[in-house]
Amino acid sequence: PVKPSAQPEQKQLRGASAAIAKNMELSLTVPTATSVRAVPAKLLADNRIVINNHLKRTRGGKVSFTHVIGYAVVRALQAYPNMNRHYAEVDGKPFVVTPEHVNFGLAIDLPGKDGSRTLVVASVKGCENMTFTQFWQAYEDLIRKARAGSLTADDFSGTTISLTNPGTIGTNHSVPRLQAGQGAIIGVGAMEYPAHFQGTSEQALTDMGVSKIITLTSTYDHRIIQGAESGEFLKRVHQLLLGEDGFYDEIFASLRLPYEPIRWVADIPEGAVDKTARVIELIDAFRTRGHLMADTDPLNYRQRSHADLDVLSHGLTLWDLDREFPVGGFAGKERMKLRDILGVLRNSYCRTVGVEYMHILEPEERRWI
Repeated sequence: PVKPSAQPEQKQLRGASAAIAKNMELSLTVPTATSVRAVPAKLLADNRIVINNHLKRTRGGKVSFTHVIGYAVVRALQAYPNMNRHYAEVDGKPFVVTPEHVNFGLAIDLPGKDGSRTLVVASVKGCENMTFTQFWQAYEDLIRKARAGSLTADDFSGTTISLTNPGTIGTNHSVPRLQAGQGAIIGVGAMEYPAHFQGTSEQALTDMGVSKIITLTSTYDHRIIQGAESGEFLKRVHQLLLGEDGFYDEIFASLRLPYEPIRWVADIPEGAVDKTARVIELIDAFRTRGHLMADTDPLNYRQRSHADLDVLSHGLTLWDLDREFPVGGFAGKERMKLRDILGVLRNSYCRTVGVEYMHILEPEERRWI
């Protein structure tokens, strides 16, 4: 005899899950299209290292890639405010609605105790005039509320543009659904090397100057936003993430970092003077003038810089940061990455104590110091 099959388990969706289902049904009424752009991630990653090293030494906290990318999206809306509008029907007639503020929505993935996943979208309100520090703190407050289960109806309402980051779980490319009442949603893919380089060794990638990339998508309401606008908007985000218009300078100033950010430039090949000599020259420059960049005034913030202490002045770039150079016993090592060399030099000469000693004429005294 054939045994009767068990009935499939049925479970009614409630709360946030029911709201998500309703919003996804409504999203089917929005005619969307998607623009895609690949962005080099090296400058973003290198400046994030500088920022988090400084935060670790001082106030604490940590800046994520999504914090910086989200702030770039908000900044890009200054040039393309149409991306912050949405479509509405009033008395059966089509309208385009321009909100008073940028309410930046964050897609937050919340794992449940039973292994299920819940996606909620809450928004940072009125972030168009925020500094990076204000945006970062408001973003983190929203994440804490979501994880504590204390989000309110106000946190979910009024979102004008959203960001989702499936790249945190390795997704390279995402075309998310656009909720009714918003004009665009930006997707952030995983930070990876281009596929044809993924079998290449780290050493070879560093030598060749190959950057990881992130893939950004802009899924937009095609009734009010056209492909050219969406594409130009992603181009603007791309430009900001490469440091144009003082983007990282603004972030560094907001976080009160006492030095300038790393700059995006083309890799410089070996020339008549090889890079090892340039690195030794850079070390000598810090020993001579590093005290001029020391953060010795706690009452007066300013970004300190000196041409002789800029790696660009020595024919070195961000592409050299992970390359190893012979240093002949510097910091007790024979070979070091330029990133680590700069870390030792800044820790020695450019923190909260300035040390000047290269003017001493006696070699033994100089070596002792």
